[in-house]
Amino acid sequence: MNHDFLIWISGAGLLLTLAWLASIDLETYRLPNKITMPLIAGGLLYHFIMSLDSYPYLLGAVLGYAIFWTVETGYRLIRKRDGLGRGDAKLLAAGGAWCGAMALPFIILMASSAALIVVLMKPKSERATLKLAFGPYLAGAIAIIFIAMRMTGNF
Repeated sequence: MNHDFLIWISGAGLLLTLAWLASIDLETYRLPNKITMPLIAGGLLYHFIMSLDSYPYLLGAVLGYAIFWTVETGYRLIRKRDGLGRGDAKLLAAGGAWCGAMALPFIILMASSAALIVVLMKPKSERATLKLAFGPYLAGAIAIIFIAMRMTGNF
């Protein structure tokens, strides 16, 4: 199989899947396992095929899940309510699988900053009860980081 063809098909598949997940999360506040889990596997498989060094992407998937699982669990223990869903942890794991462990801080910073801006644009009276789908922000950040990595050759 042509190397460039695999790169383009895989990248297009990632970006379309991220858009699909964002639209689902906006509508349902859920990120389905039947989409996030294959997205993680796809990123790992892509890097296993394309590179001899797929370790940073495996580490990215594990750390991505672990970071958001820790935030989710800690928030629930402290606030006694959900603040971040397990689907978000799986989506960040997918981001790690596709972009690598070193990209995780940038993905989190970009997604969190965009979500914070949206929240701050709401009237103060609405902020306390605002239900925010975080998946679209994560998906957008993963897409931007993935494209930037491809364009700069850091992939």
